[in-house]
Amino acid sequence: MVFVYMVLGLVILLLAGDALVRGTVNLSLRLGVPALIVSLTIVAFGTSAPELLIAVKAVLEDAPGIALGNVVGSNTANILLVLGVPAIISGLATSQCDSRRTYLVMLAVSAMFIALCFAGPIIWWHGVLLLGVLALFLGDAFLSARRHRAGEAAGPEAEDELIDEADPAMPGWRIALYIVLGLAGLPLGADMLVDGAVVLAQRFGVSDTIIGLTLIALGTSLPELATTVMAAFRRQAEVALGNVIGSNIFNLLAIIGVASFFGPIAVEREFLVFDLWVMLGASLALAPFVLFRRDMTRLWGGILTALYVIYVVVLLEFGG
Repeated sequence: MVFVYMVLGLVILLLAGDALVRGTVNLSLRLGVPALIVSLTIVAFGTSAPELLIAVKAVLEDAPGIALGNVVGSNTANILLVLGVPAIISGLATSQCDSRRTYLVMLAVSAMFIALCFAGPIIWWHGVLLLGVLALFLGDAFLSARRHRAGEAAGPEAEDELIDEADPAMPGWRIALYIVLGLAGLPLGADMLVDGAVVLAQRFGVSDTIIGLTLIALGTSLPELATTVMAAFRRQAEVALGNVIGSNIFNLLAIIGVASFFGPIAVEREFLVFDLWVMLGASLALAPFVLFRRDMTRLWGGILTALYVIYVVVLLEFGG
């Protein structure tokens, strides 16, 4: 029953996060906020809402291993699994993508995050630093996008099309319903998932850190996996790659940054000697595809996916 409780919590989280994004996007556009700003803020934060609620709930419940494990495990899964599976399906033409700048930002943010973990526990002023870097990243992305948009001279119709959740014909009552369901469902789903994870860890003698690194991290990476699989079918490698890189940046800066204001986040020794370096190694594994513009073939997809399976097996076998 614990598994059923956790799965139900995860489903509620994912549905509530999607509802909140759809509602807030259409409300913002209805109020005249440019689609560009919405995509850089509301959509980005909204899609990370499940991980954020889980992290905050875990810190308040004195289970920091779940909070940190969810972020580190999600970042590892995003690269090895979320990119590996679509590459197995049809390959990803990453040679046609220019994500070098954001990729280097992701590496720099990962290095800074590891340094903060070694200086742990992560407390509120670390959160201020992380959120400050996030603000700089968003500001730079906004200015870059504005310059790119000005060069293309796109009209307002094209601007709205950049956001999948935008629906100009959506009535006001449906916008309000989406927002209410999202705001109500997110804390409910987070409560169910974290409480179930803690019970599961106690029942099987597994640390909450391992649960966060595996079960919860994999569950909260499902939206990214669905997005990249669809992008692979549509031959949109830039969507798959950009989705993963952007999600990893937000996970480290926004989720841990906000969660640190609700209490100190202790960093266990296992993170320092193993998991953080696996996350960094997975990030570096993208270098041939991003910096040297190599295509991610089915073979490479199989290698990345196999590495993730090995990582999970090692965690379950030796990390309990």
